[in-house]
Amino acid sequence: MSALPARELAAGQAVAGATAAAEWAQLQAAAPQAVMTIHRYLRQLGTFLAPRSVEAAESALRQFARWMVTQTQITAIAQIGRDDIEDYKVWLAAKRLSAGQVISAETRRQRMRTVRQFFERIIEWDWPEAPPRNPVIAGDIPKKPEPLPKFPGDRDAARLMAAARASADPRDRLVVELLARTGMRAGELADLDVGAAVQIGTGHWLRIPLGKLRNERYVPLHPDLVTLLTAWTAANLDHIRRHKRLVADHRGPLDRHSIGRIVRRVGRAAGVPGVHPHRLRHTLATQAINRGMRLEAIAALLGHRKMEMTLIYARIANRVVADEYAAVSVKIDALYGQPPQLPADYESAGMARLRREAHARMLGNGLCTRPPQLDCRLESACETCAYFRTGPEFLPILARQRDHARDHGQADRAALFDELIQHAETERS
Repeated sequence: MSALPARELAAGQAVAGATAAAEWAQLQAAAPQAVMTIHRYLRQLGTFLAPRSVEAAESALRQFARWMVTQTQITAIAQIGRDDIEDYKVWLAAKRLSAGQVISAETRRQRMRTVRQFFERIIEWDWPEAPPRNPVIAGDIPKKPEPLPKFPGDRDAARLMAAARASADPRDRLVVELLARTGMRAGELADLDVGAAVQIGTGHWLRIPLGKLRNERYVPLHPDLVTLLTAWTAANLDHIRRHKRLVADHRGPLDRHSIGRIVRRVGRAAGVPGVHPHRLRHTLATQAINRGMRLEAIAALLGHRKMEMTLIYARIANRVVADEYAAVSVKIDALYGQPPQLPADYESAGMARLRREAHARMLGNGLCTRPPQLDCRLESACETCAYFRTGPEFLPILARQRDHARDHGQADRAALFDELIQHAETERS
C-alpha cells in the first residue's frame, strides 16, 4: 500500500490544526509506512470514540512518531520491539514542556496508555503492519495518581458567586452559575445548542450534549438559571441563532479556553485563587453529598457512567434527580443568599453518610458491597450475589478456584469462575 498523500493527512478528521498537519507531513516524508499505519488507526478510532478522545490519541501518537523519526532508524510500526519501548520511556520521562518543566506523571501515563492501546488494537485487528506481540507491557504505564480533588469550599463558593453577580458583564454570571449549579464540564457548556433549555411539564431542564463520555443527559434547571437564560436569550437571540449556540453574543460563541478565562477572572475578583471550571463541578458534588443527596443521584446529575467508590453503574430515573436536586437547592440557596455559617456536624454527617453508602467487605476473591444492615442469605455462594464485586487483583485466587471446580467435576461452578476471570482480565486491560 502506498503512503497517504500529505493533503489527506492535513484534511483528515483525526488531524487538527495547521501545526499538527505540518508536522505530520514532515513525519510522513521520513517514515511514510509508519505514518500511514497511525493515520489509518486514528480514522478507525473516529468510528467509536468521541472527537476529543481521538484528538488526544492523535497528539500522543504524533509525539510517538516524532520520537521514532528523530531518535531511531525505525520506519515501520512492525519493527518496534521491547528495547525500543524502553528507550521511548526514558525519552518521554525527560521530555520538557515549552516553559521548561518536565511533563507530569499523569501525562506520561496517558501517553504510554495510548501507545499500548494502539499496539493492542492493531494486533487484535490482524493488521499486517502490527508487530508479532505488544511491545508495551502493563508495567510500563505509571500508576494513576489519586489525589483528593481541589475545589472551592462553601465560603469561597459563596464569594465566587457574589463576584459573578456583581460583574458588569452578564456573560460572567451566566457562565459561573451554569457551571456551579449544574456541574457540567466546560466543553459541555461550550457545546450547548439553541434548544438546550426546555420545559417538561412544570419543570425546566437543560440538555447536556454528548461530551467526554459520549452520553447525553438532562439535568434540572434551578429557577435562578431559568431567569438568567430567559434574559440572556432575549438580549442575544440573533447571535444565538447565527452561531447555533446557547451561550453566544456579539463576541461569538464560547470555547473551553474562554470559559476558563471567565472563571479565573471572576475568581480573582472574588479573591479566590486557582479556580477553574472543573473545580466548580467538584464543589457542587461536595455540597450535595454533605447535604444529603444520594450518590446515585449525583452520578446521574454529573453524567458519570461509573462510580468507583461503590463499584456499580449509576442508572436512575431523571425524576429522582429532579426531586433530590430541588430539595438540596433550597439549602444551597440559603448559602448563597446570606453569610455562610457551617453547622457543627457539617463534615462528620456528610462523611458518615458517604462511608455508609460506600461500605464494602473484603472476601477471599473480591468485595461484598452489601449494606451492613441487610442480612446475607448467600454466604456459601458469594460469586452469584448481586453485591459481589471482583477485579484483576484477585485473578490468581479466581484461577485456583476455577481449577478446583474443574478437578471436582463442578462444570457450572467452573463456568462461573471462567466468566469472573474474563471480566477481571477485561477490566485490567
